[in-house]
This record gives sequence, C-alpha cells and structure tokens, in this order.
Amino acid sequence: MGEQPIFSTRAHVFQIDPNTKKNWVPTSKHAVTVSYFYDSTRNVYRIISLDGSKAIINSTITPNMTFTKTSQKFGQWADSRANTVYGLGFSSEHHLSKFAEKFQEFKEAARLAKEKSQEKMELTSTPSQLVSENSLLQWHQQYYPPQHPCLINFLTSFQKESAGGDLQSPLTPESINGTDDERTPDLTQNSEPRPEPTQNALPFTHSSAISKHWEAELATLKGNNAKLTAALLESTANVKQWKQQLAAYQEEAERLHKRVTELECVSSQANAVHTHKTELNQTIQELEETLKVKEEEIERLKQEIDNARELQEQRDSLTQKLQEVEIRNKDLEGQLSDLEQRLEKSQNEQEAFRNNLKTLLEILDGKIFELTELRDNLAKLLERS
Repeated sequence: MGEQPIFSTRAHVFQIDPNTKKNWVPTSKHAVTVSYFYDSTRNVYRIISLDGSKAIINSTITPNMTFTKTSQKFGQWADSRANTVYGLGFSSEHHLSKFAEKFQEFKEAARLAKEKSQEKMELTSTPSQLVSENSLLQWHQQYYPPQHPCLINFLTSFQKESAGGDLQSPLTPESINGTDDERTPDLTQNSEPRPEPTQNALPFTHSSAISKHWEAELATLKGNNAKLTAALLESTANVKQWKQQLAAYQEEAERLHKRVTELECVSSQANAVHTHKTELNQTIQELEETLKVKEEEIERLKQEIDNARELQEQRDSLTQKLQEVEIRNKDLEGQLSDLEQRLEKSQNEQEAFRNNLKTLLEILDGKIFELTELRDNLAKLLERS
C-alpha cells in the first residue's frame, strides 16, 4: 500500500533560525495541513506538511525524539537528521494535545518496530554466516581433489572453528565428498575394490614419475590459484562497483520514494481542496440565496423609503400649514388679548359708571327724601294755615 496518511490537523509551521538558534522563522503564511504518514513496507512513521507543492516538513519519527509543549497552543520537536527544530502553532489547546498524543503513540510504535528489526537481524546473522562458510567449503571441494593437502588443511581449520557448535562428527574428505564406494558405481560380485595406494607401498622406481606428476599437478594448481586470485580480485572490484551502484540505486529509490510521498500528499491535499471547493460552492449558493433575499428586502426598504419620503413631504406640508396656523393663531391671540384688554377696560369703565350712577341714585334718593319731607312739611304748614 505504500505510505498512507493516518492523522491530519492544521497548524502554523515554524523553524528555528539556523543562525541565531533562538528566533522562530515562519515557513507558512497561513495554517497548513500537517499529517502523520505510515510506511507499511519499511515500518516508518513520518510527519509531512506541504505549502502548495513545497515540502516544509519532512521529519522521520525516531525513538529518541521528544515533542515539547512550550505554551497552551504551541509545541516543538528537534530533528537531528534535518539539523533543525520544528514548531507548530495550533488554533486551540485541544488540537495541540491531540497532536502530542499521536506523536507519543507513533514514537512508541517506531521504538517497537526498531526492536523487532534488531531481533530479526540477530536471528538471521548466524545462518547467513553458516551459509557463507558452507559456500567456501563447497568452493574448496570443487577446485581441490579429495586427498589434497590444501583441502585437508582447510577442513582441519574449519573443524577447529566449528568446534563447540552443532556439528557432532569430525570433518573429513570422505564425510564431505563421500567415500570411494559412495562416489563410484556398484561393482559386480566378481570384481574386488581396488585398495588405496599409500606412500610406503609405492616402489622406489616410480618416485620420479610421481614427483613429476605432483609437480605438474602443483603447476596446474598454481595456474588455477592465479586464475582464482584474478577472478577473486575482479569479483571484489565488481562487488565494490555493485555496492556503489546499490548505494546510488538506494539514494535514487529514497528520492523517488520522497517524491511519491510528496505527490501522495499533494493528491491528498488536492482531495481536501476539492472537498473544500465543494463546501465553498455550497456556501456560495447559500450566500447567493441570501443575497437574493437581501435584494428583495432592499427593494422593499426602497419602497418604504419612497413612502416615507412622501410621508415626509406631507409632514413638511402639514408642518408648514401648522406653522401658518400657529402664526394666525398668534395673531388671533394678540387680537384676543387686545380685545380682552379693551373688554376689561370697558368693564372697568362700566363698573365706574355704575358706581357713579349708584352714587347719583343715592344722592337723588336723599334729595327726593328731602323733597318729600319738604312737601310734607309744606302740606302741614298749609293745613295749619
């Protein structure tokens, strides 16, 4: 399956200033997606973040890493491979705590994976060593006769090195290559096995021929040894070249793997962007519907404003008429006040006239009473006379 994202969040990304080693330098203009990735083939956890197509975080989690919370919304960790310190600023303390929990969880998983790989290497180291020694033993058996001194010396040294192991019987040319009876086909019943010649049984007359034979054999072995030495040197050179090519291939594979990871991150972010785009389209549709409602409300308010303007004009006209009426009212009030003053003055005059008239009437009554008395007195006088 390759490398897959297993947890994602959003945060502002920072890196420590390589010059001062104190100040934080922002590597993203806004909050970006920060994801944990798991590579099932290599059993590796990584923290990856992309700003567009640029990888601003590419940190492999190791057992000796530590994520530190420096504030309620900020955390950091040091990456010795990248020779830097990463910092993340979150929108809330909950997001920071969740990221820290995942960091601790994947760090423990990386530690367990490393221990398992070390155990597998320890279990496979001994069989591989035995395979290499067996391959070397087969090579000696291929190029040397069964009774050759070189093969016997190698078997002796191999037996000494293997002492104390699982081998229970000593190694001999017969035990490795098989006996003469095992190597040759079965003879008929009338035939007898040929005895192995020994050095003491050889006649003295054949010593010269045997020496020449062994000299020729020695020369052949020297030639074979020279050829094998050249082949071994060539193989060593080829192995070095193959190692260099393998290292180059591994670097290229690592680079391609990182590129694939970045492309997978871009793909995942493209899916996120597509989802975000869909959400934005829905939001735009909602906003357009809201805008239509607002436009209708604006039209209604415009009509109300026109009506209000008409009412304002009517109010202004009525206010002007009211002012005119008030002016006329004031004039009438002035006239009324004048009339009231005149009426009061007339009333005062009438009151004074009435008072004078009463006084005159009283005087007239007194005069009439006096005249009456005078008439009575004159009448009495007339009667007396």
